[in-house]
Amino acid sequence: MSAPLVWITGAGSGIGRALALRLARDGATVAVSARSVESLAELEALAPGRIHAFPLDVTDAGAVAVCVAAIEERHGPLDQVVLNAGTHIPMSLDDYAAATARTLMEVNYMGVVHGLDAVLPRLRARGRGVVAVVASVAGYSGLPTAAAYGPTKAALINLCESLKLDCDRAGIRLHLISPGFVATPLTARNPFPMPDLIGAEEAADRIVVGLGGSAFEIIFPKRFARIMKALRLLPYGVYFPLVRKITGAG
Repeated sequence: MSAPLVWITGAGSGIGRALALRLARDGATVAVSARSVESLAELEALAPGRIHAFPLDVTDAGAVAVCVAAIEERHGPLDQVVLNAGTHIPMSLDDYAAATARTLMEVNYMGVVHGLDAVLPRLRARGRGVVAVVASVAGYSGLPTAAAYGPTKAALINLCESLKLDCDRAGIRLHLISPGFVATPLTARNPFPMPDLIGAEEAADRIVVGLGGSAFEIIFPKRFARIMKALRLLPYGVYFPLVRKITGAG
């Protein structure tokens, strides 16, 4: 059996970088994309012949389509796709700005939309493939300083839920990845305590296990994710006092 071909966006740092290294170590051929040419070159050098750099700005729909075509032309049909590219800019009432919200929506949400637009027709034509979209437990419900970030992740959750049954019928296995707090350059910007913080390598291990299974949602760490799922079911009169206590907001 030939080694699977995987494409990962947002591979320049954090979860994407750790996942690329883990999959390459397991024998996969990994195409990696990010805006930083330098970080991709460093990553490629860590696994020669296994990791292949394809620099990309996911906000450019045309460039995403060209990138996917180039990957398949050089390495063959994609087996797995992990749409992980994203950014985080804390935003609260004090620094509320439409420009910040627009930036995060373009990268976090439209970047995934562009990726899906490029890969889904190819996978559908072949009747097989695995696609994973990295959202966040921050998309479950509103959290302090996440007024720009949280809505992008909520949109991704809804997008994946909406596509799931169609993908099933097309032979495409769609996964929603909902991490809690993972130690990355992005989460380092959070100005509040982060419960159950895990490392990027541990997150990559959890994702690899999930990609090999049939569960729609890949969530970790499970204790914190379950707390966040439970919180969104609470009435607001209970929810907001609990969030204030957990995050120290207000």
